[in-house]
Amino acid sequence: MADIVTNPKARRDYHILDTFEAGIVLQGTEVKALRAGKGQINDAFARVENDQVFLHNAHIDEYSFGNLQNHQPKGVRKLLLHKSEMRKLFGLASVKGNAILALSLYWKNGKVKVQLGVGKGKVQFDKREDMKKRDADRETKRAIMHRFKGK
Repeated sequence: MADIVTNPKARRDYHILDTFEAGIVLQGTEVKALRAGKGQINDAFARVENDQVFLHNAHIDEYSFGNLQNHQPKGVRKLLLHKSEMRKLFGLASVKGNAILALSLYWKNGKVKVQLGVGKGKVQFDKREDMKKRDADRETKRAIMHRFKGK
């Protein structure tokens, strides 16, 4: 699984409660643009509409060698999930404060997959706690390395 693009804001701004893997319906020029690394999902989110799941705000640049049939960069794209996964996703997303976010796009067996995460928004306090924990871990590792270098 080689990542094409990731969404770093998702794990920073949300507590990820559950993750799902979904296929995505793409045109040929979209796949070629993704192979060239021309995509971003920083603001991408998914919505359940009429028993189907759609990805919104995912930006895939137009393919530079495309013709008149080139794709729309910010088009809405259909996601492919099993019915049971869609029901579970809808149940988790219908809770107030939860959102369905695109965490990453990646290749799996020659196909583009989307990792979706159901997230609950963090408040400023949670972000500061994460930073304190990360700093404490860094200091601990530094102290251990310093201790072993001294011997």
